[in-house]
Amino acid sequence: MTIGIHPASISRATAPAAATGSARFEIRPFDAPLGAEIVGLDLAEPLSAEDFARIHRAHLDYHVVVLRDQRITPAQQIAFSRRFGPLQIHVLHQFQLANHPEILIVSNVLKDGKPIGLGDAGHFWHSDLSYKEKPSLGSLLHARELPAEGGDTLFANMHLAWETLPAHLKAKVDGLKAEHTYLAKYAELQQRSPWRPNLTPEQIAQVAPVLQPVVRTHPETGRRALFVSEHFTTRIAGLPEDESRDLLAQLFAHSVKPEHIYRHAWQEHDLVFWDNRSLLHLAAGCPQAMRRVMYRTTIEGDLPV
Repeated sequence: MTIGIHPASISRATAPAAATGSARFEIRPFDAPLGAEIVGLDLAEPLSAEDFARIHRAHLDYHVVVLRDQRITPAQQIAFSRRFGPLQIHVLHQFQLANHPEILIVSNVLKDGKPIGLGDAGHFWHSDLSYKEKPSLGSLLHARELPAEGGDTLFANMHLAWETLPAHLKAKVDGLKAEHTYLAKYAELQQRSPWRPNLTPEQIAQVAPVLQPVVRTHPETGRRALFVSEHFTTRIAGLPEDESRDLLAQLFAHSVKPEHIYRHAWQEHDLVFWDNRSLLHLAAGCPQAMRRVMYRTTIEGDLPV
């Protein structure tokens, strides 16, 4: 069951903190446990090394950057994403954008009775592709068509989750590893909606379970973060099943406390870039009758340590 969050207790980007900027664009931190918006930048134009370095730094500092009003093509989204590293192709090839396999369509739209994209993406708290040997560095989600209501995305700061974890739990989990698998809740999701196709043997082979550290160190900043999620983490290696289940439940609940969370209300043409090494995220959902179409690219990361 998805861990509940009361919307009124979640920080939103209602008032930015102090802004940093140049003649070209500004970086405006949110009044929230994470996140900043970037305004005045057009990724359809050439991006200098200096400007790219500022975006990279902001991404590390704030964990989520919202690049406003990006009227870019899929090819431009792919090109910008590739500046951060190789791109990962999602196992659900059925929902790749035509001629652009790097893009996963996230959408609740049906065409001729069939889904054009993954309509239940983000139903549970997770870090993208934590079930891969090299999980994702980050993901970029571009708003192509937004519903009139709903559709928010919640982000939870896993550095804060680790730093505020009670001392006895820190001592318990430090050095442990946990199993992550894409299939953990796949059958459950299949029963809920039409979005999840049956997987072929080849697809199942692509998502074999992996062990990841329960607490990982960010390879660029050196900060530590919890690295477990209700969607993909199934057990803690080396512990009895009941003890593993209880410990994971405590970690899941602590991770998504309201004081760790920023709730993003999408605006037209937002390009949201989050750090999967630092965060969990959750899709709040929207009324089924309202169309939502998003394009996602995902950047490969490092082996977690």
